[in-house]
Amino acid sequence: MIQNDLKPEIIEKGNLLEYITEVLENMPSDWLKLTTHRLDIYNEELAKTEFLEQFEILFATHNAEKSALTELPTAYDYIRLGHPLSSVLEWAIAKLNNLKSESVISFSSRTTPILAILRKNLLQNKATQIVYSGELPAFFDAQIIRNVYGYKFELKKVEKIEDNEKGEKFKGSTVYISQKNEIGKANLSANIDFFINLHNDLGSILFVNTTNERNNESYISEIQHVRRRETIAMTPANCFSALQTLTENPTFKILKREVEKNKTSVLASIKKVTHSDSKAVVGSSGLSVQYAIMMGLIQDAVEKHKGKAIKFLVPPNCYGGTNDQARRVAACLENVEIMDLPVDGDNDMVQSTEKVLAKVAQLDAIPYIIAEIPTNPRVEVPNLVELEKALSKKRQTPNGQAAIEPVFILDQTFCPNVNFLGQNEILSTVKTISYVSGSKFPSGGKVTAGYCVANEKAAYLMEKIEKNIILCDNEATHLQMEILAAQLPSMNQRIEDAYKNTRKFVNFIKEVLPTAKINFVSEELAKEGFTPSVFSLDLPTKGNTAEEKELYKRKLNDKLITMMITQIPNESKYCVSYGQLKGCYWTIPATSTQGTTKESDKDYIARVSLSADMDLEKHKEVFLEFVEQI
Repeated sequence: MIQNDLKPEIIEKGNLLEYITEVLENMPSDWLKLTTHRLDIYNEELAKTEFLEQFEILFATHNAEKSALTELPTAYDYIRLGHPLSSVLEWAIAKLNNLKSESVISFSSRTTPILAILRKNLLQNKATQIVYSGELPAFFDAQIIRNVYGYKFELKKVEKIEDNEKGEKFKGSTVYISQKNEIGKANLSANIDFFINLHNDLGSILFVNTTNERNNESYISEIQHVRRRETIAMTPANCFSALQTLTENPTFKILKREVEKNKTSVLASIKKVTHSDSKAVVGSSGLSVQYAIMMGLIQDAVEKHKGKAIKFLVPPNCYGGTNDQARRVAACLENVEIMDLPVDGDNDMVQSTEKVLAKVAQLDAIPYIIAEIPTNPRVEVPNLVELEKALSKKRQTPNGQAAIEPVFILDQTFCPNVNFLGQNEILSTVKTISYVSGSKFPSGGKVTAGYCVANEKAAYLMEKIEKNIILCDNEATHLQMEILAAQLPSMNQRIEDAYKNTRKFVNFIKEVLPTAKINFVSEELAKEGFTPSVFSLDLPTKGNTAEEKELYKRKLNDKLITMMITQIPNESKYCVSYGQLKGCYWTIPATSTQGTTKESDKDYIARVSLSADMDLEKHKEVFLEFVEQI
């Protein structure tokens, strides 16, 4: 939390808005365009706060020079979580309302801030009252939110906000929904705990009332975590529009986009790439899509198998967002449980699938499997023929009835070009839903939007998934669709070209450092179409104990990444992304993508991601220099 907020009485509205105007004129272009930021200038424990502390110093001296703004520390490592412009927007609005900057939280979604409050109150067994004027937003389906999400709340319609002050004070949280399309205005009376401004074209802004006696401050970090896992922050482009409105004009400046044309293009590209004829859902991020998949499947289970337990089978060391989100969903619903599905390293995905599905059948429960192919970070592909057999095997419950068939939820972000779903393909006999994070290959790192489709057997589930992405207001924005429309047609060619660079770099490392363990697809798998452009590197180590060896290896990881990003600063970046249009990205999954994974399941190895557009020879040169120093 920020401890050094400038005192409200120092802030003059004119001075603040004048300063923000200059910031918008001079800001680095990366503030609008980057989806991922440098980990070497980022402290996760101080996400946003470090950026704002330095930003406030600039404001105090009215310094809006581009050079000064460029030197600010990274606000968040990934714009799905937040970014410089969302931080500035929230800070400015907070100042104008005499609030602490952490009390204002912007969302791309208009539903999720409500769900975030409902989630915390569910877990605390606290009542919630949602107050609104006019009509509730069309996407807010109270019945599904109660019956599927398990949230409890009362609805109260008033003519105007002042009417809420009449009568007895509500014992619980009061949430007021404003649909006036205003930027930066809130009415935080003593009887309102949370004020949410909905903006049709931009998203929403949530105000947390920390001035009354109800201790709403404890909600802030948990609301932020919902934004981190189930949706995204208001996008840079939309934050930019909101800030322009705040400083210049009471009407929104929304660019006209060819919405239907772009959507038609994106859906056509998805169909061509995936070989799926099902409805496609395009969401604001990969995790937004995954959340819609999970809630859509839960809705289907509740309607068709009332009373049965639901089991999500999840690899314990998979991407931290997937792992964390799945467990967060299970925490809210008594009939939903997470079961570990070990798939990496010494564990075999096929054997684990067979073992866990047998256990679920004995429980007469509903099995939903979430898995990555190839796996992350070890880039392993299971025996797909045997996996198909394990998934399609007929099992029985203890009373002799047929066990419920599993649904395989496939994260194929590493290899979105592989045809799993088409007629007669390897997973065509198993109910399969495939999804991809769009900030990787589909957009080349330009936007966070993701998509999902199903094979013929699971196509009926897409209606429920679509319903839940709409309910959560997590559909891709118009700009995200525009960028996907521009980038998706070239995706498969970019994947092919990036793989060639990756194979050359892997072969070079094997030659100059044969004692390193490299996790990458075999030449045989590549011929089958698995051509990722990411590999993991387990560097050789030394020491007398396991602890000494681990510490030495971690120091080597840091040394290698530091050499790469300092000697090739225009191309090599310490960053979590891959599938980018140019350059080479390095990360340690245990300290980035596996952030919420149990410590014992983390991988302290280097993950390297290459693009088609990079100076491969220079990277070989620096790597050879690294080898000569160890």
